[in-house]
Amino acid sequence: MSGETPADDGDPSRPDRGLRRTAELAGIGVTGVVAVAMLGFVLLYWAQDLPVASDLYAAFRSFGRGMDAAFGTNVFRHPIMWQSMAVGVLVGVVAPLVGSFLVHREMALIGETLAHTAFAGVAIGILVTSSTGWNGSLLLVALAVGIVGALVVQWLTERTDAYGDVPIAIMLSGSFAVGTLIISYGDGLTGVNIEGYLFGNLAVVTPEGARLMGMLSLIVVAGVALTYKQLLFITFDEQAARVAQLNVTGYNTLLVVLTAVVVVGAMQVLGVILVAAMLVVPVAAASQIARSFRETVYLSVIFGQLSVIGGFAVSIGLGLPSGGSIVVTAIAVYLASIVRSGFSVKAISAHG
Repeated sequence: MSGETPADDGDPSRPDRGLRRTAELAGIGVTGVVAVAMLGFVLLYWAQDLPVASDLYAAFRSFGRGMDAAFGTNVFRHPIMWQSMAVGVLVGVVAPLVGSFLVHREMALIGETLAHTAFAGVAIGILVTSSTGWNGSLLLVALAVGIVGALVVQWLTERTDAYGDVPIAIMLSGSFAVGTLIISYGDGLTGVNIEGYLFGNLAVVTPEGARLMGMLSLIVVAGVALTYKQLLFITFDEQAARVAQLNVTGYNTLLVVLTAVVVVGAMQVLGVILVAAMLVVPVAAASQIARSFRETVYLSVIFGQLSVIGGFAVSIGLGLPSGGSIVVTAIAVYLASIVRSGFSVKAISAHG
């Protein structure tokens, strides 16, 4: 997938090329504005008792009531809905952002693996809560376990002689097995809705979870922005990166840790079973029509955002689970991109 396509990456002054780039940048700009607005709501909800923030928060609530009046709904006036939408919008940005590197490195399965590891973290958190009375966040436990799982996967991949995806498959099944055993052992000891973590549920999102997702999203975006060139080099030619004495192991570890961070935040609305789809499907859709890796990143984020917003619309309108609605919408976008591309497969350039 590292081949260059000079014909596709031709003169940027060409009208069609310029129009395409303008549309992409406009889409990224709108996505950025929406993401910042959602981060703003999370911050306002946290600081709503402060003098200035209280007025802004009240204005946000009024805007929600106006949306309910316009659409004939009764959902946007409730803070829990805005929290869920904030998490979803942020997932629509960071999941395809990290997934762009995973898909082009043929590491899509690692997202599913770390999702199952995070589920084991939730199970451990539930057991600790029921046994000790601890009232901390299950997501923090899942985050810690997910990061440890990411480091273990990376260590196994680097240290074992098994085929590339064997350690990942072992970790996937093993972590989910541990999670199910712990859940079964502690069954009935707590009132936590474990199905919400498995399949995604808007009610699972708490103010603490929304704030955690906001913080994690900033970390992921900053991490990718600061190491973009290195990650790109490793993605398209790892051997050359090693020859150039780049710390390939370190950047590989960073990528899997960022993946774990995204997975833990995303499973609030997507669920453990479906969370990996947002790492893969928008990127697959973008790859059908993109002409360069940078364009793939732009389009995957835009498609991710369309999938989240469309999925929320389906979920709210039909009363269906958020996770399934978002993923089905993402698959619809993917199929549309296949039709748009004329069923052709293009080589992706590392430039542009």
